[in-house]
Amino acid sequence: MCAHNECGFSLPKESLIRTTAEYSQCYETGIRLHTRHFLLFVAPPADGNEGVRLGTAVSRKVGHAVVRNRIKRLLRECFRLSLRHLPVNARIVVVAKSSAGAARLKLDNVSDELLRALSRHFQLRRAGE
Repeated sequence: MCAHNECGFSLPKESLIRTTAEYSQCYETGIRLHTRHFLLFVAPPADGNEGVRLGTAVSRKVGHAVVRNRIKRLLRECFRLSLRHLPVNARIVVVAKSSAGAARLKLDNVSDELLRALSRHFQLRRAGE
């Protein structure tokens, strides 16, 4: 039997945005994508070969700690499950909006919402290049 990390079931730590400077750079240089429950910032990587990285931001306006942590877990799981569908090099920061119903989100809903927004962006970007 192998550990979760060896089997590929966990999200590697290097796939997450951790520092304030990285978040700030994504907010400043990233393209904004709006969905019903989230605001996404998609930015090019700082160096050309860092892969896809995720950052999450959930303010206290969204709900209590239990709700905020659940949303962050859903976002990380959605990101982990859809890594192969995402662009090769990008930094993605997902900010949860303080909309009604955020506490009742399911993994399927989050996944559909985020992948639809990202696929729209990257199709438009490819068509414009």
